[in-house]
Amino acid sequence: MAEDGGIWVVAGSFRARPGAEEELAAVLANYVVLTRNRPHCRNVDLVLSTTDSGRFLVIEKWDDPDAPRAHLDDPETVTMAGAAVPLLVAKPDLDLYDSVSAHDLE
Repeated sequence: MAEDGGIWVVAGSFRARPGAEEELAAVLANYVVLTRNRPHCRNVDLVLSTTDSGRFLVIEKWDDPDAPRAHLDDPETVTMAGAAVPLLVAKPDLDLYDSVSAHDLE
């Protein structure tokens, strides 16, 4: 649905192993800093669930539909993902969304 000037959103849900919450938070925070500096990244946020202990959500906004894949395939991102895997209860839930009503506030 997004047209030129659209926004593509990547959402990833991560569940920390009990006792690994702080370490996973550090890995994901580092990922956020790295991602914010990537070409075509409009924004990325890391949030922690207040109702589901140890559950993190990363929300990324991109202005190019190919940029998220290029970013996720980058060797630095792959290495960082490898650091997160032993801290997780299960495989993260990742998905790419085409914007319907997404926008940025100035």
